[in-house]
Formats: sequence, C-alpha cells, structure tokens
Amino acid sequence: MSDSPLLEQGFLGQKMIVLPNTIKKRLAGNQLTRSFYITDMGFYPKALNHFRIRKNGAPEYIFIYCIEGSGIMRIDGASIQVVPNSFYIIPKNTSHSYRANKHDPWSIYWLHFGGEGAKRLYKRYSRQKRISGTLPFENERLLLFDQIFRMLQSEYTSTQLEFANILGLNFVSSFVYCEIDQNVQTDNRNSLVDMIIQFLNDNLDKSFKTEDIAKHFNYSSSYLFNIFKKRTGYSLIHFFNLKKVQKACEYLKYTDLSVKEISYKMSFQDPLYFSRTFKKYIGVPPRTYRRQQHN
Repeated sequence: MSDSPLLEQGFLGQKMIVLPNTIKKRLAGNQLTRSFYITDMGFYPKALNHFRIRKNGAPEYIFIYCIEGSGIMRIDGASIQVVPNSFYIIPKNTSHSYRANKHDPWSIYWLHFGGEGAKRLYKRYSRQKRISGTLPFENERLLLFDQIFRMLQSEYTSTQLEFANILGLNFVSSFVYCEIDQNVQTDNRNSLVDMIIQFLNDNLDKSFKTEDIAKHFNYSSSYLFNIFKKRTGYSLIHFFNLKKVQKACEYLKYTDLSVKEISYKMSFQDPLYFSRTFKKYIGVPPRTYRRQQHN
C-alpha cells in the first residue's frame, strides 16, 4: 500500500487567515504597524502529511510554534528536528522546507510577518545563538494568538488592525525574549544580582568602590563585575551612579534642596563632579533639569 499523499494544507480543525494585498499595503504604510505586521496566520492541528517546500523562500518571515507531535525542517540546507514546545523563525527569501512526522504529526501555530523592524527582530532571535528555541508551555500565549486571529477575522478598521498587530508583535516577542520574560515573571529576589541591586538602592547616600561591594557579598571583584554586567549591561559603579542620579532627579523635582545639598545627600563630596556626572546621564546640568521640570 502506498503512502498517503503529502498535503500543503487542509486539516481537520484547521484555521487560517491570509490578508489581502490591499490590507498589507495599509499595514506597511501605517505609522504604528509598518515596523511589524502579520500577513498570514493559522493553526494546523494533528497535521498528518503536512509539508511545504519553498525553494526561493517566502517574502515574509515565518514563525512556527509546535505544541505537540514532531516533524523535520530544513532551512538553507540545515536540518532541524521539530519537537513539542519549540519555536522557529524562518528568514524571508531563504530556501526551506518542512514536513510533519507521519507517525506523530505535529500541531503548529504559525504566522508570516513583515515590516521595517522584522529584520531586527529576526537578528535578535538569531543572536540568542539558536536556530530554534524551546520554552515551557503557557496557555496565555495561545489565548493571545486566538485573540489576534479573531480580530483579523472580523473587521479591518485602522484601530482594529493596529491593535491586532501590536498584539502580534507582543506574541512573537514573548518567544524571542522568553528568557527575559521568564526572569521577570520569576521571583528572583534571592539571586545574587538582585540582592546587589537592592543593596545599592538602599545605600544611595553612601559611597562604595567595587571592592567594598564584593567584600560585603563575600565574592571576588572580578566575579561580581562579570555577572552584574552580564545581567544589567552596566558595571557596578556605573549602575550605582545611575541610581544616584535618578534619585537626585526626584530631589530636584519635588524638593527645594540646593544642588550642593543634593550632591552631599548622594555622597558626592564635590558638587562640581556631581553636576558633571548628572549631565553625563541626564543630558543637562542639575539646575537646567530643575528649571525644565517647573516650566
């Protein structure tokens, strides 16, 4: 008995939307959506014999999220095993193919997207040093997908399209930035970096060197420097001074304390150095900042 024919689409329970070119042009020209907009989207459950071959690629980026089953994907000659809770972004104009496992066919959510910011979003995805990514299953993502789908299915007013595509960017970003998202959602107050940040925020009226902070937490200065910069993007002292300046902004806006008094409260013994540091972060000297806040 011969194998069943492969299908590009057409599965029990499937749903899909392909936006007409007139709508795509409106999205590409709209100031709120031209950075990111969806052109097609859908859901293929238990997609037995599903396959797709695009020798010249697609004109948009393709996002695929597998929630169950498996399959195989080839992108520019590289083979990828598709597994549950994995997601993929195929770059536009890139040769690719994919097919569901005939013994354990996948269920996939997918969408095509374009826009001025699409390339940058894909680069951010690629920069994670992954061809694909896996993440814990969250039903909220699927509910968001369904909300976007219903909005694009119902009407095409400007506000409806804008909101649907803003949500679309949020949906894709929740995968691309999943590690950050998980860090934000997870209570990490006991982590070392979080404890350091709390310590610095509690001691803005004091002056520390990196060695002082390292001694307080009983770690080497180089170790703390590396993990702190990796997490926050700042060195310890750079971050500490930034927080001091942010606190100084509050004093300038909501109190009558002089710049000199604020300087001392933030443990800057030289008001001139404080003013230079303030301008470095905020762009204007303290007195100018205060004047701007009261204009």
